[in-house]
Amino acid sequence: MKKVLIFLVLQFSILAFTQTAETYIPEFSSVKNIPDYGILRTKMKLSDVVTKAEISPEFPGGTEAFKRQFAEKMDVIDVKSDQINTRVYFIVEKNGYVRFVAATGDNKKHSQAAEVAVRRLFVRWKPATNNGEPVRFLYTFPLTLKKYD
Repeated sequence: MKKVLIFLVLQFSILAFTQTAETYIPEFSSVKNIPDYGILRTKMKLSDVVTKAEISPEFPGGTEAFKRQFAEKMDVIDVKSDQINTRVYFIVEKNGYVRFVAATGDNKKHSQAAEVAVRRLFVRWKPATNNGEPVRFLYTFPLTLKKYD
């Protein structure tokens, strides 16, 4: 029997708990520039959402705590392919709560499991800010599931 391990590549692409906007990838400078924009606009309320901020949202305990807790909440699914790629999106609201979780990718079950994992966290984030004011922030990260023999 082949073992399935989750290899969470939580390389926080454009929204990597950085403190300055200079590190953001240019093609994501706007919500409309996100590759999955067509799908997201049907699943999320994207009005007044930003993809870059002076201070990015922060998970309590930092990046490593988010990775660890997300991995603990993520259900392992049986996969037929060697690798599945998913991109998880959610909005960190002005009050720090997460809403409108959506995932897109190669495998519907894996995407659904990723959405459920984010919803299970029930943690209030430190919200993103621009000019000292909290803003709604579209958070995104890639997730990869790999099969090892």
